Amino acid sequence: MKVLITTDWYAPVINGVVTSVLLLQRELERLGHEVRVVTLSNSLHSYKDGPVYYMGSVSAGKIYPGARLRISQKHSMMRELMAWRPDVIHSQCEFSSFRVAYALSNRLGIPIIHTYHTVYEDYTHYFSPSVRVGRYVVSAFSRWICRHAACIVAPSRKVELLLRNYNVRAPIQVIPTGVDLSAYRETPAQGRLEELRRRWHIPEDHTILLYLGRMAKEKNLERLIDQIAAAGRRDVTLLLVGDGPDREAALDRALERGVDVIYTGMVPHSEAPDYYRLGDIFVTASTSETQGLTYFEALAAGVPVLCLRDSCVDGVVENGVNGWQYEDGADFAARLSAFCGDSGLRRRMRQAALASSEQFSAEAFGRAAEALYRSVAREELAAVVNR
Repeated sequence: MKVLITTDWYAPVINGVVTSVLLLQRELERLGHEVRVVTLSNSLHSYKDGPVYYMGSVSAGKIYPGARLRISQKHSMMRELMAWRPDVIHSQCEFSSFRVAYALSNRLGIPIIHTYHTVYEDYTHYFSPSVRVGRYVVSAFSRWICRHAACIVAPSRKVELLLRNYNVRAPIQVIPTGVDLSAYRETPAQGRLEELRRRWHIPEDHTILLYLGRMAKEKNLERLIDQIAAAGRRDVTLLLVGDGPDREAALDRALERGVDVIYTGMVPHSEAPDYYRLGDIFVTASTSETQGLTYFEALAAGVPVLCLRDSCVDGVVENGVNGWQYEDGADFAARLSAFCGDSGLRRRMRQAALASSEQFSAEAFGRAAEALYRSVAREELAAVVNR
């Protein structure tokens, strides 16, 4: 099949959408499909690099950090894509690149499959001072987007329920984004982890609480730091890997609350498995996740997860097995204490984390997407024949 993926975010940006898109592209190509990608250029200039079309854009950082908006539609690129005539368009974002998907779908009669990656209710502070107004806008906008798709991909049951609450009528299929398990199954280069521990001065006698991801308001990093401080343990170190607009606030909060913290900044995606392995347990207070991709990656690295209860990881993070979903600060402290004080529990949880990650393989992700494309294509063909 010919598959066109449209996305506002693409490499070298590092976030959950990009991780999902790159993995999907790779797995579809491995299955023998021809894949092209439409995304946004990091400048006003439009250009093509292999199968990837970059359309000129301007910064929209005042709306959301790092975001960009397409300024025009490059007609030569559109003509080339129309001549190529994809069998299906898989949209990954709701803004600039969706307009390209919508235009091609209308002109060629090609179905759009749309993955709803982001719980925008958790991001209304970026564009609306009123939470109520922000949620109304998100609900109406989501219905409009989904109305133009033949099928919606929800990365988790949580997202499916959210869309149903918005009165989205389109078919919805839950397909979790996979994880490239091979990267986590490889043995690190000899001395690699020791070198990283020396570089970042990671204490050997502390339990390392790892947070790896975007540092933004919706990730509740200050709440996480407050919970660590309230737990009152002097034998733990918080390792922060990543960057974002809330970085300084989080580091200031750690200093204010007396939490021992090590900050590495962003690291290349290829090095992420090694940084996960530096942690003893992955910690987060975020409720903005649509699927908890970093949780999957932590489990794949053999790192148990201690996360605030969230329906997106029901059936993934199992209490007392490969981590815990805690209820509040007191529960966080109790779970952390149990983990720090029992070496046998830590060992069993590491083994369970590795075993539980098998359900999120990249291969399963690619095959599920392929099956959905074929199903939607058959339905579209049947609809044409019966007209």
